[in-house]
Amino acid sequence: MLASGRRRLLTALLQAQRWPFQPSRDMRLVQFQAPHLTGPHLGLESENGGGVINLNAFDPMLPKTMVEFLEQGEAALSVAGRALAAQLPVLPRSEVTFLAPVTRPDKVVCVGMNYVDHCKEQNVPVPKEPIIFSKFASSIVGPYDEVVLPPESQEVDWEVELAVVIGKKGKHIKATDAMAHVAGFTVAHDVSARDWQMRRNGKQWLLGKTFDTFCPLGPALVTKDSVADPHNLKICCRVNGEVVQSSNTNQMVFKTEELIAWISQFVTLYPGDIILTGTPPGVGVFRKPPVFLKMCVCAHACRTKGLTASRPTLLQKGDEVQCEIEELGVIINKVV
Repeated sequence: MLASGRRRLLTALLQAQRWPFQPSRDMRLVQFQAPHLTGPHLGLESENGGGVINLNAFDPMLPKTMVEFLEQGEAALSVAGRALAAQLPVLPRSEVTFLAPVTRPDKVVCVGMNYVDHCKEQNVPVPKEPIIFSKFASSIVGPYDEVVLPPESQEVDWEVELAVVIGKKGKHIKATDAMAHVAGFTVAHDVSARDWQMRRNGKQWLLGKTFDTFCPLGPALVTKDSVADPHNLKICCRVNGEVVQSSNTNQMVFKTEELIAWISQFVTLYPGDIILTGTPPGVGVFRKPPVFLKMCVCAHACRTKGLTASRPTLLQKGDEVQCEIEELGVIINKVV
């Protein structure tokens, strides 16, 4: 009984010591626009799927872009924390336009073949080192923006991914120190032109991954202290309401800390840099037959004749792709 009482006391003391460092509510940073405001602003989602608190109205000295906000480090986060606790007016979600939580980062680094179950899907061995490629920042769009199908590709595919947002500059970062360089996490859609990725341009991945609008992000940058465990989150993608990808981030081969340590050997990471950590199984290219985000050639003829086509190999133009990660939220992008 005495030992049990000591354990309870020790647990209570540890919880009391941790409490000041735990946010009282989720910190969900956003970039947004509204008709009554000039230009982009920084804000906070009041909750997952809720309205927006205008951080720039709370403190006009705060920058209006996420990259500049992150560059200010703990001082800016402290202001956001006070705003969250102040119970400020909330702009209804219907009255704002959500931008990507980070725009114009120095770099977007991507990781291929980083889910064990995705490797099994392709019948390939699990990588022994991270496979790294990139997207250009110009591919980034907001969480509810349209994905534009390029005429140069006939095989555009979906990939839901957990994105890590860097909060502090670093080079040659040790894995044990990596989380100190992380600002938080968001949902990403790594749209991929498979023909350009797998067959054209010498099979280099860059062009197939970086067409304009091929990197929807959002809806919020959820700070790392607001996520219970980034490596144990349900991750899902739906096309027209049908679940096409469903897994868990615990399937990641290389976790956030390992990826930051690996990448920072080669490049300096800056505040606002984004790391897309790979996708689970269920992508269109490995289905039998493959399925891509493209208009079926028979769709228009069927409609004009008043016929109902059987499910085509290629989905109709206008598909809606939803990428969702537990605790982080959902992004919804129409294909046009």
